[in-house]
Amino acid sequence: MTSVQVTDPADFHVHLRQAEFSKLVTPHVRQGGFSLAYVMPNLKPPITTTDQALAYKAELEKIDPSVDYLMTLYLSPDLTPDEVRKAKAAGIVGVKSYPRGVTTNSDGGIESYETYYPVFEVMEEVDMVLNLHGEVPSDPSTNTCVLNAELAFLPHLIKLHSAFPKLRIVLEHATTRASVETVKTLGSTVACTITAHHLAMTVDDWAGQGWNYCKPVAKYPDDREALREVVREGHPRFFLGSDSAPHPPHTKSTSTPTHPCAAGVYTSPILLPLVAHLLESFGALDKLNGFAGGLGRRFYGRQGKGETVVLRRVEGEGKKVQEEWKVGEESVVPFWAGKELGWEIVEE
Repeated sequence: MTSVQVTDPADFHVHLRQAEFSKLVTPHVRQGGFSLAYVMPNLKPPITTTDQALAYKAELEKIDPSVDYLMTLYLSPDLTPDEVRKAKAAGIVGVKSYPRGVTTNSDGGIESYETYYPVFEVMEEVDMVLNLHGEVPSDPSTNTCVLNAELAFLPHLIKLHSAFPKLRIVLEHATTRASVETVKTLGSTVACTITAHHLAMTVDDWAGQGWNYCKPVAKYPDDREALREVVREGHPRFFLGSDSAPHPPHTKSTSTPTHPCAAGVYTSPILLPLVAHLLESFGALDKLNGFAGGLGRRFYGRQGKGETVVLRRVEGEGKKVQEEWKVGEESVVPFWAGKELGWEIVEE
């Protein structure tokens, strides 16, 4: 096979930041082959109201109006049932939950889900999606750390689905076999996103390597194999959400005894060729159309325009990933910088 066509590629989890940095990274959604971006709300301050989400969407559309930006709200005490109804009427698609302190800009995250049951009831009623960062905070007293924080979260997912069986829930960026198996056992309203970098990495790839460090961290080889297996299967409730998370290079390349490097892997500008490269490596290239767009669109009920992106195989050793992108004083380094990809987008 020398070329592949993908219809209406969609990334159902992406970070586009704000201000000047957003002007650098937002065009990379389209550059990476995608026409839909499900935008995360963990800005400073976080997006907690409908008006803030619409203002943010307008800013993104000024940067690149060719992308369909699906907006989300940050689950916090400021979010009320009335605000959920207002958000739904305005076209806001989901609400993102971050447990307190587990990832970038999650200091205002939640500590207990029961408090938000009235919000979830209305979300279920008006059909908004609940997006879950599936980890609990590290806690030495319970032997909880980054390697088992996702496992410890799964009972919360099960409980939420049991309490709100009609509420559409997405477990974001799963990294473990346990998560895959749990989501499979739940109903048709529960789905799961998988990132490109978690299909590529295990713990060995980020231990001591800040550029590959993200939350949740990549886990064991068998966990990675579970993610690959479910993609090969073409399971309808597992689809791409890149969790592409840009950070200035100095925050990724340095740390101090009191401040770790930033958590996030940046894949947007190379995303579709990277996903094709990875899926081919484990025998799932035939699932590219579903995984990178069709299945997610079906779950979210978001029709595409029939736009086709063509990928072609790169002759020889492959196409080297650009080392860095810059706009003015802002810069960002992508995942696999300097490495080679076997696929590239055919420019129109």
